[in-house]
Amino acid sequence: MPELPDVTVYVEALQQRLVSQPLTGFAMLNVFALRTVEPPLDALIGKPVRDVRRMGKRIVLLFDDALFLVIHLMIAGRLRWIPLGDRARVPKRIALAELDFPTGALVLTEAGSKRRVSIHVLRGTESLAQFDRGGLEVLESTRDAFAERLARENHTLKRSLTDPRLFSGIGNAFSDEILHRARLSPLKLTSRLDAAEATRLFEATRQVLTEWTDRLREETGGGFPEKVTAFRDGMAVHGRYREPCPDCGTAVQRIRYRDNETNYCPRCQTEGRLLADRALSRLLHEDWPRSIEELEG
Repeated sequence: MPELPDVTVYVEALQQRLVSQPLTGFAMLNVFALRTVEPPLDALIGKPVRDVRRMGKRIVLLFDDALFLVIHLMIAGRLRWIPLGDRARVPKRIALAELDFPTGALVLTEAGSKRRVSIHVLRGTESLAQFDRGGLEVLESTRDAFAERLARENHTLKRSLTDPRLFSGIGNAFSDEILHRARLSPLKLTSRLDAAEATRLFEATRQVLTEWTDRLREETGGGFPEKVTAFRDGMAVHGRYREPCPDCGTAVQRIRYRDNETNYCPRCQTEGRLLADRALSRLLHEDWPRSIEELEG
């Protein structure tokens, strides 16, 4: 799922291309993508985009007359920009919607068949409240505000960081990177976090999100983001199962649960202990290795 760094770069690219441009037409290529009927998408025709903003992991296009178009890319959704006159076209099997502007077309795509991506057309600022999950914007917050959010509920650090009611824009991929930077176990409970660890986690969160946003901006280089993925070269642990940790060389491990996978370094984050995988540890019982030494042995 595109997270804060990815969505921020999308928003900046859209601001450059869409602000002051009117919507001239559209094509809904999958009827399930549009989740609202009133106001209709037709209400946006001829109205210029006044701004593009990020709301958590959502992208919000602001039009005249307090009209908004909200896009949630979910896991497999992506955006493509086709400049005016470019013959390139997106394969029909992944294209969900096309929004036309004088300078080009914005195409919403989704890989796979689950169709989780959504478009909402709303009227009035108050209508946006339904999508505001209340998560803290860490890059705009203080250390104390961050610690207060962590202390609200007793969950694992992984769950708390990815809870949109607590923190805005952080998902599976960057939570792995943040916890590795902070040298903290993804399964450590927030109630057991001391003041120094909370400070370390706050600083790691800001560093990772800032560094990756800057890195993605540089990679895009003024173009439109085309390689938005949760698995990137240069990540320390996310998507690097069994590969060496860049800091200590220990093989990165994972915890798998349903569609999610958490990656971590057992030496840097869990004092050499292997965290129980919900599926494999139950299958292997006593044969499940509990330390780096047992794993390597």
